[in-house]
Amino acid sequence: MKLNNKYIKFFVGGISAVLLMWGCKKGLDYPNNGVISPEMVWGDANMIKAYLNGIYGRSMPEWPFNGAGSDEAINAPKDFGNYLRGIISESGTTSNLDYNIIDRANFFLDELANVPTTVLPDELNKQYTGEAKFWRAWSYWGMVNRVGGVPIILHKQDFNDVPGLFKPRNKTSECVAQIVKDLDSAILLLPGVYSNAAADYGRITKVAAMAMKGRVLLSYASPLFNPTNDPTRWQAAYDACKAAVDFGATQGHDLHPRFHTIWTQERNKEVVMVNQFFYPGHSNNFGFLRPGADNTNQPLLSLLLAFPKKDGSPMQFDKNQLSDPTYNSQFMTDFYTNRDDRFFSTIYCGGTPQPTPEEQPPGYIKGMSFWSVWRQDGVDKYTNIAQTIHPGYGGNMGCTGFFQRKGIDTTVNTVDRFKAQTDWVEMRYAELLMNYGECANELGKSSEALEVLKRIRKRAGITAGAGGNYGLTASTITDIREAYINERFVEFAFENKRFNDLRRLKRYDILNNQMGRHGLYITVKDMNNLPLPYEKITSADARAKLTANYIDNLDGDATYKFNLDLNHWFYALPPSQISQSKNVLLQNKEWGGTFDPLQ
Repeated sequence: MKLNNKYIKFFVGGISAVLLMWGCKKGLDYPNNGVISPEMVWGDANMIKAYLNGIYGRSMPEWPFNGAGSDEAINAPKDFGNYLRGIISESGTTSNLDYNIIDRANFFLDELANVPTTVLPDELNKQYTGEAKFWRAWSYWGMVNRVGGVPIILHKQDFNDVPGLFKPRNKTSECVAQIVKDLDSAILLLPGVYSNAAADYGRITKVAAMAMKGRVLLSYASPLFNPTNDPTRWQAAYDACKAAVDFGATQGHDLHPRFHTIWTQERNKEVVMVNQFFYPGHSNNFGFLRPGADNTNQPLLSLLLAFPKKDGSPMQFDKNQLSDPTYNSQFMTDFYTNRDDRFFSTIYCGGTPQPTPEEQPPGYIKGMSFWSVWRQDGVDKYTNIAQTIHPGYGGNMGCTGFFQRKGIDTTVNTVDRFKAQTDWVEMRYAELLMNYGECANELGKSSEALEVLKRIRKRAGITAGAGGNYGLTASTITDIREAYINERFVEFAFENKRFNDLRRLKRYDILNNQMGRHGLYITVKDMNNLPLPYEKITSADARAKLTANYIDNLDGDATYKFNLDLNHWFYALPPSQISQSKNVLLQNKEWGGTFDPLQ
């Protein structure tokens, strides 16, 4: 039973129930039904919980269909963000300061401090305090991570004191200290596992708060905030991340045995922080990821090649040799039959059955392979022929032939696509491990860092090999750092981590060096010898009908390429917010202001 994200609904429903009871009273002496007085909320344990649940509902992140925000995916040709293309300006590259959740959390915490134990038991009061402080820290970090220091406001404000509403920005270091303080408080107050785990599943736990502290300190130790590579920051991050890993293990957290089923076998031991989806009430819509729909998150060649082979060695690719039939055939064999388990769990490939139950007979019937492949009509001109192999199949087949597979609810068809219920796992134990391992490497603890990568790769189905290294060859800090960048790319594909990882590490060069967004077109050799609907791409006979072609620029225009500005790492404050603050807020130095986000 999914409960956590009924919080907003519960809040509204709880208020409605109270008003309904009042509305049924006889006589003239009864409260105004249209007004909710403070006494109604802070004198009723259910209403207090409903208020907190409302903070959850406004704060918990949802499925982020944003692969096109990095080198993971493309949505359509020329649908390419200006920031990625290096087209930036102060007014066009901004990040708003949003205190909505912070205001609510401050109000909640101030009022909660005065709630008597006759209304709310002390233990529950402490738990709610910990949850609210977590969300306040979460909201502050969301802003600090983008722009640096922001005004620290920890109590409800007096709106009659207009001058007092204009607060200057605190230093970034002060903000991080406050965020950590809130998280430390949450860690002390929250349980590792709730006593009523089924009903309270999805609430923030001590493990989630510890993991968030580790995530914050990892970023604060990374080059974005730590250009001088202060080792004390790495030590603090290491201590926090290792504590989260170790304590999480005592609370039953671990890697789920099969990567493929993390999103289908919900409430598994890998889940640390989760937004639950359910129908009706809080469902999701994966329709635009399906072939023939909006084609969001079509994997780029960079992601297609990132997944290692089954022995852990990197996938080899030489675009200049694709014209050699022998090389092309071997490449195709490795590409489709010699990859770690995460490949087909993350990416949907043409030549395999659609993972969802939809059918469009007679062109496509459940169990068939869906052949999203291409024919070459001339130099650099291709046409997707899925609708030739599957007559009557509707929709636009996109521009890559590959689609996102990870997390898609496989129980709903196209008609019911808005009823999808796959939970969004914001934090999983794999992240806790990877964060810890990355910190260990920066402190020279190479064996610890490599052991984490081995655990991740073992779960991915990669063979240990004679040396038990799971294909890992890195030994120096620099090489292990690169191994972590690559492994995170694969492990967390489509999980809203890639761009932030590259930003905190100041590695936009990884994107810029790719220049255009590249693709791989699986192309038929002979239109008179097409793959058959029940053949599969994993079959050598089916692959013999196909060849792989490299597409240098899926956007079809050389000006559309990665060209991120290496002099701008923090976002600008919106000029409108600076003006609204009567210029109390200062702009970041990168954008012509005087505020230094590194202090």
